[in-house]
Amino acid sequence: MTAMPDTEDASETDLAKHDEDDDYVEIKEQMYQDKLASLKRQLQQLQEGTLQEYQKRMKKLDQQYKERLRNADLFLQLETEQVERNYIKEKKAAVKEFDDKKVELKENLIAELEEKKKMIESEKLTMELTGDSMEVKPIMTRKLRRRPNDPVPIPDKRRKPAPAQLNYLLTDDQIMEDLRTLNKLKSPKRAVSPSSPEHVPSAPTEYPAQRFEARIEEGRLYYDKRWYHKSQAIYLESKDNTKISCVISSVATNEIWVRKTSDSTKMRIYLGQLQRGAFVIRRRSAA
Repeated sequence: MTAMPDTEDASETDLAKHDEDDDYVEIKEQMYQDKLASLKRQLQQLQEGTLQEYQKRMKKLDQQYKERLRNADLFLQLETEQVERNYIKEKKAAVKEFDDKKVELKENLIAELEEKKKMIESEKLTMELTGDSMEVKPIMTRKLRRRPNDPVPIPDKRRKPAPAQLNYLLTDDQIMEDLRTLNKLKSPKRAVSPSSPEHVPSAPTEYPAQRFEARIEEGRLYYDKRWYHKSQAIYLESKDNTKISCVISSVATNEIWVRKTSDSTKMRIYLGQLQRGAFVIRRRSAA
């Protein structure tokens, strides 16, 4: 009799638990359906572009995009201005260098042509003087000879233009060698006259016939066991005891150019002249 109530109480408890479980499952199912419906609604809004979160992120991305575009435009503008400034600067430098080189080339060519002109005029004058001294004999014979003999020496005298034509075919070294030979031939005649004491310390006595070591290597002159370079101050001594204060303006392959400090005129000195002693170089202080 006492066991029956326990069984009924147990069955009622089980029924209550079963009802609670059904309610929980039903609530859980409702929450799932609500969540699913919310996600479907958000998906629909996302596809339509009306989702608020999507719009916020798109607005942020658009701001970042515009900011990056603005920075890129500013950077491009700055780089373009810098390139243009560099281009203008380099162009001006190139034009200035071109103009300077053109002026320098023109001045060098003018100086070289002037030097050649002076050399040719000096050679012509020397040859004319030498020719006049050689014409003394024909003039004396012309006064002593008779008229019937006139046609015989005339062809010999009219051949004087030939040496002038040959001078233009000679090289500069050959011209200077001829000048040196002529100077040697002329110096004994001057020494014969005892009434001219100024010729006692003559050029051959001051600079005897000797060879000097002179060569050019890597834009520098090696002369008499010393090195000379561009812009170096020197004294230039010639055979006629003339001492000139100069500055080396350039060093070429077979010659050097010097500029006189007195009048800024330029002279060209060949290696052969230095080796033969036609000109002697001495160092001097730049001051």
